[in-house]
Amino acid sequence: MATIGIDLGTSNSMVTYWNGKNGEVIKNVLGNVLTPSIISVDESGEILIGEIAKERLITYPDKTVSAFKRFMGTKKIYSIGKHEFSPIELSSIILKKLKEDAESYLNESCDSAVISVPAYFNNAQREATLAAAKLAGIDVLNLISEPTAAAISYGLYSEIDSTILVLDLGGGTFDVSLLEIFEGIIQVNAISGDNKLGGEDFTNEIVKDFLRKTQLKEDILNLEFMSLLRKKCEHLKLNLSEENLSFNIEYRDVNYEYSLNIGEFDKLVVDLLERIKTPIIKAIKDSQIKVEDIDKVILIGGATKSESVRKYITKLFNKFPYISINPDEAVGIGAGIQTALKLRDENLSEVILTDVCAHTLGIETTDVDGNIIIDGLFSPIIERNTTIPVSIIKRFYKLYDRQEVINVLIYQGESNKVEDNLFLSKLSIPIERENDAIDVRFTYDGNGVLEVDVEVVNSSIKKRLVIEENPGTLTQAEIEEILIKLEQFKVHPREKSENRYLLERASRLYVESLGEKRSYIGNLITKFEITLEKQIPEKIKEEAEELNNILNTLEREIF
Repeated sequence: MATIGIDLGTSNSMVTYWNGKNGEVIKNVLGNVLTPSIISVDESGEILIGEIAKERLITYPDKTVSAFKRFMGTKKIYSIGKHEFSPIELSSIILKKLKEDAESYLNESCDSAVISVPAYFNNAQREATLAAAKLAGIDVLNLISEPTAAAISYGLYSEIDSTILVLDLGGGTFDVSLLEIFEGIIQVNAISGDNKLGGEDFTNEIVKDFLRKTQLKEDILNLEFMSLLRKKCEHLKLNLSEENLSFNIEYRDVNYEYSLNIGEFDKLVVDLLERIKTPIIKAIKDSQIKVEDIDKVILIGGATKSESVRKYITKLFNKFPYISINPDEAVGIGAGIQTALKLRDENLSEVILTDVCAHTLGIETTDVDGNIIIDGLFSPIIERNTTIPVSIIKRFYKLYDRQEVINVLIYQGESNKVEDNLFLSKLSIPIERENDAIDVRFTYDGNGVLEVDVEVVNSSIKKRLVIEENPGTLTQAEIEEILIKLEQFKVHPREKSENRYLLERASRLYVESLGEKRSYIGNLITKFEITLEKQIPEKIKEEAEELNNILNTLEREIF
């Protein structure tokens, strides 16, 4: 049984494994390293995943969803046609697909994995990820932060001691990690991030600029048009240069033209670029490392391929960022290497990884000033970016002389008001009249387990609570109920994915085209469907190659 590494991304996901020397990428059935984190359900109730689903974002936008990772840990529900899915359920479908791709490639079961998550994910978001893995039949060895995984993929080959700043700008999240690598040790000094900043937001700015210039109102536009517009804006973003790049799009028999160059794009995204700076400053301050002592700035995540982002980072640090591993693959490769670290592979015996507590952990307290009582305050016990494992004790006093019980409410977050932080759990302890204080000890380890020990001072009364990062958001009954629900959907078979993908691409191009070209594509679709019905493998392979070449040519013409 093999253990795999998984990068579960907002826009794309990937799976890797340890080949004995390095983390190696496993390609999906279509031969691609990245599997789009997109899911669609067709008319027959068949679940379509990845590239096939991505093609349906334009043709069937009401039956296709993407970027659901942004809502992990929330109660958001996605409607796909007549069906409803939570972010956990959708993520489990992606994870199961990656697991099956790995099993097909390695020819053995892959029931355990290291899964990467944004460094700034809170407890609820991490629990949601673990719940999704459980639904997919995956035992999670551990969750590794994305920048840390990327640093592992780089750090193993670092020949000198160095201080590294890892900036991970993905499709929907931005993570910052400041690390030191020395004598086979990768030490995380500080992490920070923005869970609502990613490549999707940069595309959104182009969409908004198009709507502003054309005076079209989004609330009156249909889903098909918005999906097509977004695709064209995304293509524009990925190919920007100093020269104007343009596209045409038609709505209600009116043709609209839009053009953009890199200089204009820089102005559109100036606020987003400034948001990149905030978590960076936070991490540097927390680490107490001087900017001039940072040896390398490493960029990972697909959104860091943007020239605008790279120019901004270069200007910010007055040095060029270091990019020697494909930004899309660094996290996945690191997760694959981490599987070997967890299993103590003999080739990695000298590599040690330390981490920090991503968010502050503390309890709710009340402050009294004369007759004024201010409750709902957050009192930190373990500050963010404290190296773990760690154990810290603090003393707190009861509010009233006759108080018989003290309720210890445990939170995670950075606000001074508990209402703005994440509630984790509660512990109640009796206190006698002659006692007036309790000692609260927080012990946090590298596996995400928080032990809370509360002891009444000058008494033998003690209470303990253990809070684990596990799929606590779902009971066993709820898991079984979801599995039954998902079983009613047929998952599109791997062996037919290549052909279905071609048909979905052709259908999308049909929607994007007009006149003779549309008619031509329609004939291609019909011809290929007839060939599929005849079930002659040699003929299907021959026509599939021909159709693929035609579609490649048509796509180049459209863009």
